Amino acid sequence: MAGVVRREPELGMLTDRTRLAVWGDPIAHSRSPRLHAAAYGVLGLDWDYERRQVGEAGFANALTDMDATWRGLSLTMPLKHVAAKTAVSLDDAARFTGAVNTYLLTDDGPRGFNTDVGGLARALHEAGVAEPRAARILGAGATATSAVLSLKERGVRRVEVVARRPEAVASLAQMGEAVGVEVVGSSFANAETPAPVDVTIAALPGNVDAGPGIRPFAENGGLLVDVVYGTWPTALAQEWIAVGNEAINGLPMLLHQALLQVRVFVNGDPGRPLHREDAVLSAMRTALVGD
Repeated sequence: MAGVVRREPELGMLTDRTRLAVWGDPIAHSRSPRLHAAAYGVLGLDWDYERRQVGEAGFANALTDMDATWRGLSLTMPLKHVAAKTAVSLDDAARFTGAVNTYLLTDDGPRGFNTDVGGLARALHEAGVAEPRAARILGAGATATSAVLSLKERGVRRVEVVARRPEAVASLAQMGEAVGVEVVGSSFANAETPAPVDVTIAALPGNVDAGPGIRPFAENGGLLVDVVYGTWPTALAQEWIAVGNEAINGLPMLLHQALLQVRVFVNGDPGRPLHREDAVLSAMRTALVGD
């Protein structure tokens, strides 16, 4: 992605683009349609937002089939990395992570953003983790990459990453060096008691069982943010609760990354607040928890 440059979208060219969707595989579980519908209702925008099952193999053809009525896409797994390679420009979060979860579709091509980073940072702030001194991430997969950048936004300069395979931390350490965050690796089998941290971000599958070695991490883990949002509490969350620590799921992150997506679709910039944004966020929060 060397040489990728950022260009401001010409929103005047997007006036007639009123179609949006979330793509991924699987996709039936996605809550994005209700979140976005709530936002555009408050904003008085007659935009259509749907969901579509699209896998990595069919991504290029699905893009080609889109006409000029399409404004943007929300992208979930397994499309985030292929989307980053296809975008004509990337914001900083997408460039550092190599992952895109938001496309703004223009005549020049899709412009890629990663709102997961800002969404998690905002969720941490909302949970009272405004300026954490120390942080830990469980797992070294794709979500951990966004988590490192989110913690950087909250002011953390050193992050411990606990992984089953310590060598998996190497790419995270390289990215951390590029953005000014020291990333150090650790293991679930570490015989020493882990140092206390203000917040732990779990970037592991929701059904993972880390075994008896997880208890010291729960005791010294501060607030747990488990990014999954299906069955709750997860096995990890139960460990945190059992030792008297707080645990929250990934719904706040989902909410805030969706708000930043709406900013992209409306303003072309995830950093530019919406008109009546407090009302928009309130409506989205209600839509997220309601069935």
